[in-house]
Amino acid sequence: MDNEHLDVLIVGAGISGIAAGYHLKNESPDRTYAILERREAIGGTWDLFRYPGIRSDSDMHTLGYSFKPWRSPKAIADGPSIRDYVQETARENGIDKQIRFGFKVLRASWSTPNARWTVEAERTADGEIVQFTANFLFMCSGYYNYDQGYTPEFAGVEDFGGRIVHPQKWTEDINYTDKKVVVIGSGATAVTLVPEMAKDASHVTMLQRSPTYIVSMPSEDATANYLRSKLPEKLAYALTRWKNVLSFSLVFRLCRRYPAAIKKRLLQQVRENLGDGHDIKRDYTPRYDPWDQRMCMVPDGDLFEAIKAGDASVLTDEIDRFTPKGLLLKSGKELDADLVVTATGLNLLFLAGLQVEVDGKAIQLSDCLTYKGVMFSGLPNLAMTVGYTNASWTLKCDLTCEYVARLLNHMRDVGHKQVCPHVDPSVTVAEDLLPLTSGYIQRSIKDFPKQGSREPWKSYNNYMRDILMVRYGKVADDALVFSSPEKGAEDVDEEFRSEGAAA
Repeated sequence: MDNEHLDVLIVGAGISGIAAGYHLKNESPDRTYAILERREAIGGTWDLFRYPGIRSDSDMHTLGYSFKPWRSPKAIADGPSIRDYVQETARENGIDKQIRFGFKVLRASWSTPNARWTVEAERTADGEIVQFTANFLFMCSGYYNYDQGYTPEFAGVEDFGGRIVHPQKWTEDINYTDKKVVVIGSGATAVTLVPEMAKDASHVTMLQRSPTYIVSMPSEDATANYLRSKLPEKLAYALTRWKNVLSFSLVFRLCRRYPAAIKKRLLQQVRENLGDGHDIKRDYTPRYDPWDQRMCMVPDGDLFEAIKAGDASVLTDEIDRFTPKGLLLKSGKELDADLVVTATGLNLLFLAGLQVEVDGKAIQLSDCLTYKGVMFSGLPNLAMTVGYTNASWTLKCDLTCEYVARLLNHMRDVGHKQVCPHVDPSVTVAEDLLPLTSGYIQRSIKDFPKQGSREPWKSYNNYMRDILMVRYGKVADDALVFSSPEKGAEDVDEEFRSEGAAA
């Protein structure tokens, strides 16, 4: 296993890494590959997060793989079901046998003369540094920091007599039965935690500085379940997938074109779900337009039901400090609590914090432009998976994995060993890679690559457009430089070295 050489080295055994393994095995079967996974289990985010009620915030007919139908009647699935689905996919396709568990990638160094990456990884069991070499490096590690979530500094936490926990660090010994719980936050994690914890707690308060758009949707897709009962499984799944892609794409476009009208409609839905007696303007009206940040989906309106039942409540205020019994708010109100859950966001870590060198020169990823949302300017033989911000992660993940397999096959067919995106001087830096105003993105986006002013350097977060560009677009285009060491690689070597800063 030590100093192992692969054609393709994949980093991460979550949704993306298992998809990468599937597409390589089925579309580029002549390539050897292995998956390095830091943890000891398959599933990535869905294995890491174990807080109460964890579930998808996208429908499983689009969050699921294109090649493996989602069979459960529940379209909004719980975390354990998603984890089982990913693990089952790995077992069914023999991908689990290619995973090397317990390896944390640290550094990757590219050698143009050898046309290969040398990857250093720490074996988590004993801290030993192990080297792997690969002709192609495929980063499928997502962009969450698995070590810690984001928690602001609060005054007086040392005075609090109860327990404080971040959802990312949830453990089985946390007891909230018949206890007063305060969940700090208003994002997807908070709206998931509150109705689930309200089933057993004496009361759960969702304490927010400002509201988020909360949208109720059915936990089951009636159309999907009907089609599954009448049609072959794969056909029913494909039709449902496209139905959901098109409907969510339409909603997103309407939000962008008619933000005031959509905002009015969304708030009206909240009123209909909650009934009278609630301050919609204060507690449920965001300060931003729809889809400037991700919306929070609540299956069957479970959050609203918990609020109406009196088991949960929403409080819009700011924290002054913790007290021995709970929280003192800036309004002067005191909020008693036995348990405080800081659903205050995540920290991002691009490419798992990988340090990258090309021919001995350190590359700052924030100086690079993304090519088709898949590769980077100045980085040969390296691809990544990053999902959509306005749709399911897996839609883009599947396209990316297909593209990498096509690219590898093209390089084999024409006899090239390396490929590097090259930025035309007419392309300028246009925007951040993740164009959302969410706090968890804005805290870290400066360390991410940028998007260019036009295709193929600009990503539009549009699945149909990406199908044309990524799935059916030419592999060999003017933005890619193909070469082999024995075919004049030295002539383009200097061009590779300077690309990272060219943007």
